[in-house]
Amino acid sequence: MAPTEGSAAEMVAVMGARARAAQTTLALASGDQKRAALVAMAAAVRSAAPDILSANFADLSEMDPNPAFRDRAKLDDARIEAIAGSLEAIADLPDPVGRMLASWDRPNGLRIERVSTPLGVIGVIYESRPNVTADAAALCVMAGNAVILRSGSETVRSARAIAAAIRAGLDAAGLPQDAVQLVPTRDRAAVGAMLAGADGTIDVIVPRGGRGLVLRMQREARIPVFAHLEGLCHVFLHGAAEPQMALDVVLNAKMRRTGICGSAETLLIDTAFLPHAVPVLEALQDAGCELRGDRSIRDVLPMAEATTQDFATEYLAPIISVAVVDGLDGALAHIAQYSSNHTDGIVTADPEAAARFLNEVDSAIVVHNASTQFADGGEFGMGAEIGIATGRFHARGPVGLEQLTTFKYRVHGEGQTRP
Repeated sequence: MAPTEGSAAEMVAVMGARARAAQTTLALASGDQKRAALVAMAAAVRSAAPDILSANFADLSEMDPNPAFRDRAKLDDARIEAIAGSLEAIADLPDPVGRMLASWDRPNGLRIERVSTPLGVIGVIYESRPNVTADAAALCVMAGNAVILRSGSETVRSARAIAAAIRAGLDAAGLPQDAVQLVPTRDRAAVGAMLAGADGTIDVIVPRGGRGLVLRMQREARIPVFAHLEGLCHVFLHGAAEPQMALDVVLNAKMRRTGICGSAETLLIDTAFLPHAVPVLEALQDAGCELRGDRSIRDVLPMAEATTQDFATEYLAPIISVAVVDGLDGALAHIAQYSSNHTDGIVTADPEAAARFLNEVDSAIVVHNASTQFADGGEFGMGAEIGIATGRFHARGPVGLEQLTTFKYRVHGEGQTRP
């Protein structure tokens, strides 16, 4: 029988209390202890591969037949090894806790230090990507945080099997298993309890999933949320762009993987670049991308008409909107109107234009002469990420180890009193 809303809330509250107790211990663990735990987690995942694959097979047998959806959820030997490898990669990163962020002396002799500390207890609510179970757990543990995970119902068996291996690794390393907990019910009331903060035990929510999931988190959460609603990413081909570089960057930014949040959804073409635009557009078409353009670009190459709604749409598919803009000012105005503040890029050989774009575009990630698909914590050298945040408070851009910490002030005196 599925739990009632009350029982789901009570269950999450108990999990939160256990997580808080575990986090108190984990916050004091050394970097070596946490690294040993992640290495043990990786070994446990490898050992549990048959159980994980069996659970994943059961999930897939009940899943929507959509190929893209199933591909995101499917596990095999190579993907399980990749999960284990990611755990080990995170273990190799520097401990983000206890870093001296700043220090200074006051005229009265006080010594003040700002030092990084764990955030506390993190709730991660995600859809059907089983690897998120391991990535989120590893990042949180390495940053000294406990985590409560709520998997998408379609892959809950896979998530349970991975979480069991993660908890076994924690136990083998002598750290509390309750530092990583997976909500055991598919009852959506548990999500509401997490968004309410689980009686004050959850400090922040991280959603990983589609627009509908993230929108609900942002609307209903009573605690901070690290998230982006959508990745409406732009690439601007400035008049000083090198044509072959422009073609290579645009093709990769759109077509490498069309279903990720760093995929380019709008191509902006400077009027000064129009003589070089056709090869770029034809390369997209040859790669299977549908073009939807404004009147100016349709005069250059036939394509479907782009509506205002197109320029506000995150396609997550082989479709791109194309607009001609009048120089850098035109690109900045278009991006300011339509960007979701995720990732926006410029291709140009003009350093002044690049500097102005990077300074004036108010997005979490701004890119010069490179694909927007580098908007990824792994590509930033963070080992992995728990998500991309587009808000302006605390975390912005890829949320890796450093972003899963906060700080406190340590004040050293010699008996000073305040007059």
